[in-house]
Amino acid sequence: MPLDDVAYRILDALRENGRISIAALAEKVGISRANAYTRVESLVQDGVITGFSARVDPAKAGLSIAALVFVTVMPQAWESFRERVREMPDVEWCAITTGEHDAMLLIRAVDVSGVHEFSTSVIAQLPEVRTVVSVVVLDEVVRRSFLLPVDLPERRAGAPLGMTRWTPASPGRDALPPR
Repeated sequence: MPLDDVAYRILDALRENGRISIAALAEKVGISRANAYTRVESLVQDGVITGFSARVDPAKAGLSIAALVFVTVMPQAWESFRERVREMPDVEWCAITTGEHDAMLLIRAVDVSGVHEFSTSVIAQLPEVRTVVSVVVLDEVVRRSFLLPVDLPERRAGAPLGMTRWTPASPGRDALPPR
């Protein structure tokens, strides 16, 4: 079921302060305490809210180096690769991607040698991995806990698409049945 404006306002308030009391949340969103409690519980039950956690500055916690590790996976090894990555404590985030590489991992380390050790002695040694490219992160400019559809600005239709060029089908080919 799609979320309404009140649900988005609740999520926005929780993004700002996950420890806000139900009374303060209700006041901020403009609903009753009982409604706020019921709605938060419903968002948790529906799986929209998947948990509550603290935001930690990795550098102040002792992990001053971050790196993006791009991995190309052997074609028949996806399930095993995914299981192995889930078990790696160095990996903060992993996404399966399109393009030149198959997966992107965000790792944290105490120093650059930790990134090197992970890249060469851990991830590159997996039989599921074909290639590894590591890029040290110099600065994390934006890090949001999550985005909401209401955060995204309206984009005007017909905006330039940059380098992307769309080529229409040749006359007569646009009506061919799908293969």
